Amino acid sequence: MSERERTIDRRGGFVQRAFLNFVHGLIQILVTYLAVLPLFILTVLSILLIPLGVGIFLTPVMVTALRGVANQQRLWAEDWSGVPIQRPYRPRPSGETGPFRRLGRLLGDPATWRDLLWSLLNVPIGLVLGILGGGLTLYGLEGVFVAPLVARVADYGWGPFWTLDDWGATGYAGTVVLGAALTAVSVPVGTAAHKAHALFCRSLLAPTGGALAARVERLTETRSDTVDASAAELRRIERDLHDGAQARLVALSMNIGLAEEMLKHDPETAARLLAEAREAGGTALTELRDLVRGIHPPVLAERGLEGAVRALALSLPLPVDARIELPGRTDAPVESAAYFGVAEILANVVKHAGARRAWVQVEHDGRRLLMIVGDDGTGGADPARGTGMRGIERRLAAFDGTMAVTSPTGGPTVVTMELPCALSSPRTSPSSGTA
Repeated sequence: MSERERTIDRRGGFVQRAFLNFVHGLIQILVTYLAVLPLFILTVLSILLIPLGVGIFLTPVMVTALRGVANQQRLWAEDWSGVPIQRPYRPRPSGETGPFRRLGRLLGDPATWRDLLWSLLNVPIGLVLGILGGGLTLYGLEGVFVAPLVARVADYGWGPFWTLDDWGATGYAGTVVLGAALTAVSVPVGTAAHKAHALFCRSLLAPTGGALAARVERLTETRSDTVDASAAELRRIERDLHDGAQARLVALSMNIGLAEEMLKHDPETAARLLAEAREAGGTALTELRDLVRGIHPPVLAERGLEGAVRALALSLPLPVDARIELPGRTDAPVESAAYFGVAEILANVVKHAGARRAWVQVEHDGRRLLMIVGDDGTGGADPARGTGMRGIERRLAAFDGTMAVTSPTGGPTVVTMELPCALSSPRTSPSSGTA
C-alpha cells in the first residue's frame, strides 16, 4: 500500500469513527430520555401501586421491559466499546405459576433493584457522556461547514465564542480552524466517553460477587447432575446392548455354527437356521440403529437441529406446526440437548396431553437458543411429577439453560426452553412449515 493509499485509509477510518461516535452518542441520549427514564418512573409507580392490587400485574411488565432495555445496553457496551456485561438475573424456576410468585421472584432478585438504580443514575451520566461522545463531533462539523455559510446571510454566533460578523474573515477562519480541531478531538474523546459509559453500566448491570458465587454453586450442582446423568446414560446403553443387540448377535453366531454342522447332514434344518440367523441379524441391526438414535440421531448430525426437529414433527401421530428460524448451527452438544428437550416434550404431548395439535417454535436471538413447544391438550403438566421433564432440566442446566412450564388445568400447555449459545455454520434447510 502506497503512502497516499495509507493516508486515504486513515482519513476514512477517522471519518468513520467520528460518524459512529456521533450516532452512538445520539442513540444513547434518545434511549435514555425516551425509554430508560419513562420506564424508571413507570416501574416505581407500579411498585407503589402493589398495595392497591394493580401493581401486582403491572410491576412484572414494567420490570421485564426495563430488563429488555438494560440487556440492550449490555449488548451496546460490548459491541461499541468491547466491555462485556453478563446478565445477572435469576432464572425463572420451572412450575412458576400465578402473578404473586412471579412478582416475588422479580422483586426478590437484587438485579431488579440494581437495574432501577442504573436507570436513575443513567439519566445525568448518559446525557453528559452522550454529549461528549457525539456532541463534539456535531459541534465541530457545524463550525467547519455550517457557521461560515450561515454567517454570510444572517447574524450568526458560533456557540459562546464569537459572532462572526464582528470579526470578518478572521472570524470565519478561526471558526473553521476551531471547528476542525474540535472534530479531531471528538474522536478520542468520544471513544473514551463511550468506554466510560460502558464501564459505568458494567458497575451496576454486571453480576455482583454474591451473584457470581450463586452462579458457581449452580454450575457445581449442574455439573454433578450432568455426571450422574451421563453415568446413568452409560448404564442404560450398556444394558440395552447386553439385553438386546448383544443377545441377538450371540444367538446369531450360535445359529450360524449349528447351520455349518447341519449343512452336510440336514440341509433343510441348516436352511431354517440360516433364515433365523438372517432374521436375528436384521433385528439386531434395527436395535442398534434405535440405540444410536437415542444417543445422537443421524439426522441431527446431517441436517442440524432444524432438520431433525422437522423430521421428528413429521413422525408424530398428530399435526405439529413447526416454525423454525435458525441462521446457523450450534455446537453438537448444544444441538443434542436442544433436540432431546424438544423430543421429550413432544413425546409427553403424544402420551399424556390428549391434544389434537401441537406447535414447535425454534429461533436464535443472537445470544440464546429459544425453543417453545405447546399443545391444545388438557394441561396440568408438572415437572415435579415426572422424571422426563426433570431430565430435560438437568440436560439444559449443564449448558446454563432453563425451562419454564405453563400448563393450567384445561390447557393449553406451553414449555419454554432457553440455551445460551452462539451460531456458527449456515443453515441448509427451510425456515418454517407445518408438519
